[in-house]
Amino acid sequence: MSFDPRTPMAQTHDAHRARQRRDRALAISLSVLVVVGLVGFGSYMVLTKSEASEQKRAAPAADDKAPSDGQQAPADGPIEGLRTWDAKKLTRNHVTGTVAYPMKPPVGGDHNPVWMNCDGEVYKEAIPDVNAVHALEHGSVWVTYTGKASAADVAKLAERVGRTPYSLMSPYEGQAGTVMLSAWGNQVTVDGADDPRVDRFFSKFVQGPQTPEPGATCTGGLGAQ
Repeated sequence: MSFDPRTPMAQTHDAHRARQRRDRALAISLSVLVVVGLVGFGSYMVLTKSEASEQKRAAPAADDKAPSDGQQAPADGPIEGLRTWDAKKLTRNHVTGTVAYPMKPPVGGDHNPVWMNCDGEVYKEAIPDVNAVHALEHGSVWVTYTGKASAADVAKLAERVGRTPYSLMSPYEGQAGTVMLSAWGNQVTVDGADDPRVDRFFSKFVQGPQTPEPGATCTGGLGAQ
């Protein structure tokens, strides 16, 4: 057994000083932790505010940019000049002869049993109405143009159609507008390839809610001769 030569009072005093040293060390450690935490939080807030400011400054520049190639305008945007027909009045019988459609290009009605291939097909020559209407029934968008369309517009529209399943394009003499877009029961005349209504029409009507046969194939039908 060990023997402590100090008196009980001295032992108590030493123990009290030891506790004071421990308490002081603990208080210093806690103070350091609080300071470190405050510094870290302050740095975080500074960085967060800095990033928010940068994003705010960058936002107007992004908003000022027009949609880049390949991007589509919002489908819920208005399509000025859009003409619509009552889907219930657009008959869908399969016929083998010609059909006298009341609009040019047609947007629905009786049609040939064979659809026009519409998997991004760009036709250089006019195509039969009765086969094109069947493609519209499958949910495709049909881009048509007259000889008054500029070569640049034709090329840009062809590029757009070429990368869009459920779409097709062909020349169409006799239509009212230079460039027109048609879907089942819907049609609009646009000013050219850069008209924002082109993106909106594609976004809204490619396999859109107007489609009588959604998901029906756009391949295996009638192609270019």
